[in-house]
Amino acid sequence: MNIESLFRPFRLKSLNTRNRFVMSPMTRSCSPAGIPTADVANYYRRRAEAEVGLIISEGTVIDRPSAANEPDVPDFHRDQSLAGWQKVIDGVLEAGGQMAPQLWHIGIQENHHSGWLPPAPFEGPSGIGNGRAMTDADIADTIAAFGRSAAHAKKMGFNSVEVQGAHGYLIDQFLWENTNKRTDFFGGKTLAERSRFAVEIAKEIRKQVGEDFALMMRLSQWRFSDYHNKLAKSPGELESLLIPLADAGIDIFHCSTRRFWDPEFEGSDLNLAGWAKKLTGKATITVGAVGLDNDVTTIFTSEGSNPVSIDELIRRMDNNEFDLVAVGRSLLADPYWVQKVKENRMNEFQGFDKAALGRLV
Repeated sequence: MNIESLFRPFRLKSLNTRNRFVMSPMTRSCSPAGIPTADVANYYRRRAEAEVGLIISEGTVIDRPSAANEPDVPDFHRDQSLAGWQKVIDGVLEAGGQMAPQLWHIGIQENHHSGWLPPAPFEGPSGIGNGRAMTDADIADTIAAFGRSAAHAKKMGFNSVEVQGAHGYLIDQFLWENTNKRTDFFGGKTLAERSRFAVEIAKEIRKQVGEDFALMMRLSQWRFSDYHNKLAKSPGELESLLIPLADAGIDIFHCSTRRFWDPEFEGSDLNLAGWAKKLTGKATITVGAVGLDNDVTTIFTSEGSNPVSIDELIRRMDNNEFDLVAVGRSLLADPYWVQKVKENRMNEFQGFDKAALGRLV
């Protein structure tokens, strides 16, 4: 296989990666009381040492009382937690890697199976399920909290930040009509209207970090509660979401799909990342079962995934359908996955099983 396109450097503002591979954000719940440990720092450093170009951290919650729904998810705002993240980024940079924290607010969620509850009720655009509708003051404070965490990241030496806007979490809840019933500025009948919360977050982060700091946002067409519905049902509707975000300061769209090879709309072979690049001219990241035969939803059914060829990935990269490739479960189980691609050792790819979620390797 000609893997040259996967190992070209990528440069955009504050990012200067040695190849096109990205470690996908994956929740690990291994930071007691929200503080990353030495084991967490070593976990990320190992991927940098093994030539992952850009590491995106697991979701790290912003400074809102109910931004997390379990105690061992790391935060990115308290002094103790930021000290832990400083050790993480120092190790990644020393190993020649680059890194971005993913900034996260979970929105309204079911209670964690452990019984742990946040110190305040879950919050979202509308009072659905076991959560309450956010007030204007809540929204303003949340937007500011995203900005503060991004400013911390830049000051600490991170190369970029990513905003989690996908998969049914807070920002995504504002985007969907069935979870956003607001009648004010942050609601509306169209996707463009319901994107205003995400747009204001992007504007605030851009204000806090300046024009030269790369800003990413993760978006998806699906949620863990609804695999088959589409947020944007046509290229035109997708454009109505993406263009305002691009204008607000998003440099890279991280387009989460279950299977990267699936066409997003009828009549075109382009996947979601391909469409986002075509519609906005911005850089994009593709993700979804790279190197595996089953998608991420199999985690919840305890099915395993077997390694497969990356020929189709290379074909699409050669065609400039997207700019970067995020790898999740393969890198979670095997820190050396990128090196194996580079050294043509694909026969050594490992599969993935749910047990890998229980350890940091």
